[in-house]
Amino acid sequence: MEYYGAKELAFSSRTVRNNTIIIAREIPEDKYGHKPVPECRSIAQMMAHVALSYQFQYQLHAVEKRTTMEGMDFPSLIKQMMEAEAKPRNKAQLIELLEKEGEKWASWIEGLSEAFLAQRVGMPQGSTPASKSRFEMILSVKEHEMHHRGQLMLIERQLGIVPHLTREREARMAQSK
Repeated sequence: MEYYGAKELAFSSRTVRNNTIIIAREIPEDKYGHKPVPECRSIAQMMAHVALSYQFQYQLHAVEKRTTMEGMDFPSLIKQMMEAEAKPRNKAQLIELLEKEGEKWASWIEGLSEAFLAQRVGMPQGSTPASKSRFEMILSVKEHEMHHRGQLMLIERQLGIVPHLTREREARMAQSK
């Protein structure tokens, strides 16, 4: 019996991405260069990172259809990702990138079979666990975005913006009284 398959994973990925896009729209463009501390990515860099970070898993599962991570050229992949993230973009371009890349990822996920999601991919020698399901690995993209969305919500608060999810929760609470 299937409880959480490709359709649900695509839906939840779109939900997470839509919440990230709302945050991207709420933050003023003149704050996109803001870094909470010097060692962090700027808001613009974080938005680009979120928009493009699925590409590693997409390359692994959709393009190469690897069954093992052995022999994967991680340094080249990371370098390509960092170069793509570093490209200067304004707020409108970042929102468009979030929308386009998020939908590309979710649309691909939507078409996956339960059998494909259940396949095991071997991890590099010495890793624990020794293998992961494609489902786990694909799900990690959403989890990764949620991690950065949490950071962005804290940055919003630092900028004096009450995050939309907080405003929505407060509105629901007010209605239930």
